[in-house]
Amino acid sequence: MSSRLHSLSALGQSVWIDYLSRDLIESCALMRAVDEDAVVGVTSNPTIFAKALSAGDAYDAQISAGHGDDKSVFLELAMRDVTTACDLLRPVWNRTQGGDGYVSIEVDPNLAGDTAATIAQATHFHEAIARPNLLVKIPATDAGVSAIEEMTSRGYAINVTLIFSLTRHRQVAAAYLRGLERLVASGGDLSRIHSVASFFVSRVDTETDRRLDETGHDDLKGRLGIANAKLAYQQYKALFRGKRWDALAARGATAQRCLWASTSVKDPSLRDTLYVEELIGPETISTMPEETIRAFQDHGRVELRLESDLEEAQYLFNKLYAIGVDYDDVVATLEREGIEKFVGSVDRLLEQIRAKRRDIEAGAKSHAGTVSVP
Repeated sequence: MSSRLHSLSALGQSVWIDYLSRDLIESCALMRAVDEDAVVGVTSNPTIFAKALSAGDAYDAQISAGHGDDKSVFLELAMRDVTTACDLLRPVWNRTQGGDGYVSIEVDPNLAGDTAATIAQATHFHEAIARPNLLVKIPATDAGVSAIEEMTSRGYAINVTLIFSLTRHRQVAAAYLRGLERLVASGGDLSRIHSVASFFVSRVDTETDRRLDETGHDDLKGRLGIANAKLAYQQYKALFRGKRWDALAARGATAQRCLWASTSVKDPSLRDTLYVEELIGPETISTMPEETIRAFQDHGRVELRLESDLEEAQYLFNKLYAIGVDYDDVVATLEREGIEKFVGSVDRLLEQIRAKRRDIEAGAKSHAGTVSVP
């Protein structure tokens, strides 16, 4: 089958989707996306599950049968969806020899500041789901970076999420490399380890453009997210080459690819496929929500753009600094707010589960109290 997304894939970029639900799986829509939209991976997070839980009654039976507190029930729901999606994408994983076919599940964002707790939950996910094409998402906080190194050294595959800054991206890549070297030292198999660095795009513009509104420099709006990602890709190319990397690659290690997250366009004045089009390049992943998938299939421009206009991208940082937009503060704000938003999503989905459990219990009592008249 040929489509714009198939053409994009032919240029070396993998198409993943950033939405997952029971309906997506059971309606066969996920497998249609694999065939029709060149989809080879799936990511999830608390916001995605909150949205899925609020739509219809697909989870009611499992919630009714669930045991433990509300968070335990949520984890059961999420792990079942992720496990099934892993099985559905296993043929992709086999065909690409472990290059794609992954499904991600995220650790509780409330643990973002606790390295030990993050490691414990990430290990639990890997052991309970027990699929070779599972990625566990760990946020790129200070505590998360330490957890990423430790999990990698133990032989677990990790999707590093909520990366906004070039500095944080370097720290994440360094943690992955140290983890691989520790795994070598312990006699582990590097060929079974996979990792991606999820670099957020549109959120960078949302926060930067809010600050640009205060300066009157509208000509610089909608640009930093792309420039930031393009420079991250240059970092990736530099970090995963040379003697240190060659020694690991010779033992079967795979590079930690950049994954472009938050690719939906928030500013209606911008082209709705902008963040996909400008970041097309080999050895990368673009994750897209459903509306971006549909938009790109309809009118997306397929062209290698990831390494174009690099000097302009670098110069943009200087321009922003000159007018008082503090890049370091922008990305620090986004990291903090990213965790806060996911914590909020967890709170909402737990309330949704509580409400559904109350409704199911009330319905069961009402049914039990009904007297049947012959």
